[in-house]
Amino acid sequence: MTTHDESISMRAPRTDALDCDAGTSQRMSRIARKDTAPELALRRALHSRGWRYFVDRTIDGTRCRPDLSFPRLRVAVFVDGCLWHYCEEHTHIPRRNGDYWLDKLLGNRRRDVATTSRLERDGWSVVRVWEHDPLREAAGKVEAEILSARRRMGVSHGPAERTGPDEPTRSSTGPGEVGTVAG
Repeated sequence: MTTHDESISMRAPRTDALDCDAGTSQRMSRIARKDTAPELALRRALHSRGWRYFVDRTIDGTRCRPDLSFPRLRVAVFVDGCLWHYCEEHTHIPRRNGDYWLDKLLGNRRRDVATTSRLERDGWSVVRVWEHDPLREAAGKVEAEILSARRRMGVSHGPAERTGPDEPTRSSTGPGEVGTVAG
């Protein structure tokens, strides 16, 4: 999921090492990089609407690995966690090694901006949703971009849009789609 220009690093050089004990190190190593609860919830919601996608697949020519991708439509979806992507509403900087964590989290945000810019320059549409976004809204945002990309590219693969009076519209949700992306 990370990407950077080969000649310029977005992260400032680290001046202090993370000072942590073995227990902290072990806990941190167990944090999932993919298949998190918010990602799984969004994947279930999109799958139930008939969309098929690739999971954690590298985009050709980059080191970027979106959480979900639709390569034919050139749509990349990222489900950003509040801590790791520094949601100003929900993230609390740890007291211990606060300067390190602030630098790390702000570096993650800079990397996200660089990744989005790089993909958009390469002709991709990028959708970013927060883990705290309501699932219905997150799935709707992704689906709206997919449908827009289909129209833009003149592509007809994927589920057909339902427009009949007896059928729900694309933005409707099923019984398992209540709550936030995090579930």
